Amino acid sequence: MKKRFLTSIVLAGVLAFGALTGCGSSAESEAAQAEETQAEETQAQETQEAEATEQASDEAPAQTEDGDKTIRVGATPVPHAEILDNIVKEVLAEDGWTLETVVFSDYVLPNTSLEADELDANYFQTLGYMNQQNTDAGLHLAAVAGVHIEPMGIYSQKYTSLEELPDGASIGIPNDPDNGERALDLLVQKGLLASKGGFGTDDSYTEDSLTNDAEANPHGYVITPLEAASLPLSLPDLDAAAINGNYALEADLPSTYPALDIEEFDDETTVKRTNFLVVKQGNETSEKTQALIKALQSDKVQAYIDETYKGAVITSFIDAQ
Repeated sequence: MKKRFLTSIVLAGVLAFGALTGCGSSAESEAAQAEETQAEETQAQETQEAEATEQASDEAPAQTEDGDKTIRVGATPVPHAEILDNIVKEVLAEDGWTLETVVFSDYVLPNTSLEADELDANYFQTLGYMNQQNTDAGLHLAAVAGVHIEPMGIYSQKYTSLEELPDGASIGIPNDPDNGERALDLLVQKGLLASKGGFGTDDSYTEDSLTNDAEANPHGYVITPLEAASLPLSLPDLDAAAINGNYALEADLPSTYPALDIEEFDDETTVKRTNFLVVKQGNETSEKTQALIKALQSDKVQAYIDETYKGAVITSFIDAQ
């Protein structure tokens, strides 16, 4: 009887140990299976994330290496800022760029701001003016693409034709060297002056010299240099003035006092009178510069200029000279 009892205890122990061992094996198996399933799910998730990242990279907007996709461009109000805000911004957005236009009311600050790296580019000036500023102000600017020409015009609130201008009439011109010489070229082109005399070749020969030079100025016109932006405002005090196209447009002169005459261009003067996109030297081939060139010289910009300004601004998509 006692032997049977011990046998039963041993048998029960063996069965209990087997049962415990069986449960442990099952738990370990289930844990392993769970770990394997989790690993598969993690791998699948990582694969999806990688694919999503790759797709996002393919679809990401254009940007520079440091991630900056905003382009700051300085411009005078009309027509430059209008062209930038009304059409170039839209064209750049198609390639993922954001345009920020900084408007200036003069010709000096857009260049000094670009020199100080406060802008990525500016758009308002001719090659002659830029080169003169580089020399006189010690700037380091480079033209990268021609965009348009604004023909300089002769405007008057008192007369309706050049023939009406009396001898001794006061004629305003811009007071900076490049635009001043351009104005005198226009007066010569239209027969108001016989020549520029020594202007531009003799440092001592000034606007006063030209006023008193009977050979170059047989009608004795009083050549009056004024800051370019102020010429439209000064027009009531003058008999006529040679005014840059952007300032004439800004003052709505073509509508209220149409030009008595405007510039004509040959191949040489086309280059001289084209308004260029300008950057700081060293940035001629940057991503931002290339994006701006592509947008400014696009078919959409040409169509906008043609339809909006109807000859008061004409496209000139030429390379930097």
